[in-house]
Amino acid sequence: MEAFSLGNADLPLLFIIIIGGIPLFFQILSKLIKGNLGADSLAAIALVTSVILHEYLAGTLIILMLASGQTLETYARRKAASALLALAARMPSIAHRQTNNHIEDIPLSTIQIKDQVVIYPHETCPVDGLVIHGQGTMDESYLTGEPYLIAKTPGTYVLSGAINRDFALTVQTTSLPSDSRYAAIVKVLEEAEQKRPTLRRLGDQIGAIFAPLALFFALLAWYMTGDALRFLAVIVIATPCPLLIAIPIVLISAVSKAAKQAIIIKDPAILEQLPLCKTAIFDKTGTLTYGKPSLTEIVAVDDYQKEKILQYVASLEQYSKHPLAYAVLNEAKKQGINLLQVTNLSEKPGCGLQGTINKHAISIISRKKLLEMSPADKALLPPVLPGLECIILIDQRYAAALHFRDAPRSDSKPFISHLGPSHQFKKVMLVSGDRQSEVEYLATLLNLTEIYASQSPEQKLTIVRQERKKAPTVFMGDGINDAPALTAATVGIAFGQHSAITSEAAGAIIMESTLSKVDELIHLSISTRRIAAQSAIGGMILSIIGMVFAAAGFIPPVAGALLQEFIDIIAIINALRLAIGQKIKIDLPK
Repeated sequence: MEAFSLGNADLPLLFIIIIGGIPLFFQILSKLIKGNLGADSLAAIALVTSVILHEYLAGTLIILMLASGQTLETYARRKAASALLALAARMPSIAHRQTNNHIEDIPLSTIQIKDQVVIYPHETCPVDGLVIHGQGTMDESYLTGEPYLIAKTPGTYVLSGAINRDFALTVQTTSLPSDSRYAAIVKVLEEAEQKRPTLRRLGDQIGAIFAPLALFFALLAWYMTGDALRFLAVIVIATPCPLLIAIPIVLISAVSKAAKQAIIIKDPAILEQLPLCKTAIFDKTGTLTYGKPSLTEIVAVDDYQKEKILQYVASLEQYSKHPLAYAVLNEAKKQGINLLQVTNLSEKPGCGLQGTINKHAISIISRKKLLEMSPADKALLPPVLPGLECIILIDQRYAAALHFRDAPRSDSKPFISHLGPSHQFKKVMLVSGDRQSEVEYLATLLNLTEIYASQSPEQKLTIVRQERKKAPTVFMGDGINDAPALTAATVGIAFGQHSAITSEAAGAIIMESTLSKVDELIHLSISTRRIAAQSAIGGMILSIIGMVFAAAGFIPPVAGALLQEFIDIIAIINALRLAIGQKIKIDLPK
C-alpha cells in the first residue's frame, strides 16, 4: 500500500470528514453496544475507506449525505417537552383572588383550598371549584369531550382549564392547583411522553439486513482473493446512500405535498407507519361530529307551523349569546327564513329569552321552567330525548319543543364504512368523554359497535395502550383530553387548530377538519412507503450487482464510488416521483 500522503487541497476535505465522522462513530458505537448494525455502519466504514484511498471528496459527500438524513431525522423526531410547554402556556400563571371585597392578582401556585377566585369573561379557569356568585356558561369541551357550553350557576362545579364564555364568576376552590383536573391531565401526558412508542424506520429495517450481508460479502472477497482493494471496492459500492438520502427525499416530498392539502405532518415517521395500522380509534366531539349543536327536530303542537316557530325563535336568538342560538340561526339561514323585528327583548340566566314579535309574546325557556310555571302542560310535552332541548311559548301557551344534537360530519359514515374494505383496518372504535346516550346515538348512525363513553384522559390512554399491544393503532381526536392518547398511539392525528396541546401531541394535524383529508393522508402514506421501498430496495439491488463485479475485480474502488453515485441518482429520481402533481387521489365513497 502506498505511503499516506496529503496535499494542501485535501486538508479542508479531510477536516470535514474528521469533524463529521466523529459524531457518527459515537452513534455507531452506541448502536453496536445494543447489537444493532445499521446502514450508517457501512457509511462509517466507507468514510474510513475514502481516507485510506485518498478519496477525500467522496468522503465529504458521504458526510453531507449523512448530515442531510440526520437533519430530517431531527425534524421528524417529536420533542416531548413541546406538548407539555403548550399545556403550561394555556393555563394562566396568576389568579384573581377576592378577599373582603378586594380583588388581587396573585401567583397561581399560592392559591389555597377555599380561596375565592374571580374568573372574568374569556379567561381560562385556573382552579377546580364551586361557583358561589354569578351566572354564565363555560366551554369544557376540550376537557370532557361534551360539545355544549355548560351553564354555571351558584353551586355548580367548574373545571380548571375550562373557558369562561360570558359573565364573571366567583369560584371557591376545592383543590390546590397542583391537584386540579388540568394538572392531572398534564401528569398523564408527562407519563405518556416518557412511554411514547419508538417507531422503527423503514431505512433502519432494510439497513439492519443489508449492512451485515454487505460487510460479510466484502470480507469474503478479501479472504478469497487476498486483495484488500476488493474489500474496499465492495464497501464503497455498498455504502447505503439510497437509504440515507432517497428515503428522506421521499419524506420531504410527502410533507410538502401534504402541506399544500392543509395537512401538517409534524412527524414524518407516521408516513411509514400509517399504512401498517389495523386499529382505528376515534374521539367523538369535533372528530366524527362537528363539535357544536345543530337543530335536529321541531315538535310543534297542531296550531303552529314549524316554519313559523323557527322564524319566531330565530328572530329572538339573533340577539342572544346562548349556546343554541347559532344552531337556530344556522337552520333558519339554510331554510331561507327572513327574521322579524323584535321588541321588549329580555334575557336572564335561568329565566330564558323573551320578546314580542307581531304583537305575540314569544318565550324560549327550559322544560324544567315550563313545568314550574304550568305543571299541567306536562301532558303536552314530547318524551325526553338525549341531547339538548328548549321549549317555545307563544302568548304564554306551550307551542313547540326544539331538539338539538351534535350532528355527525357528512363524511363520517362513508369514511368509517370504507376503512376496512379499502385500507385493511380490522377494528374501528369510538372512545369519547361524552355522555353514554350521545355516544350510543352516534354509534347507531355510523354502525359502530365497539364504543366507550364518559372516558377520562387516563382511561383513553389505557385503551389506546391496550389496543396498541394487539396491533398498530391510529387515534384521532381534537381535545386536550385526547392529548395523552394521541401521544401513545402508533399514529396520532389531531383535527383542526382548536388546541395547541393536541396539535403538539399529534404526529399530523388536519387543518380543515374533514375526514376526507384523513383519507388523503392514508393514501399519501401508502404512496410514500411504496416509493421509499422502491428507491431503497431498488438501490440495494443495484448495489449488490455492483458489489459482485467489484468482488470479482472488475470495478476498482474509485470506479465503485462513481458507480454508487450513479445508483444514488437513480434512487433519488424515483423518490422525486412523489412530488409530481399536487392532488392526492382518494377512494372515499360519495
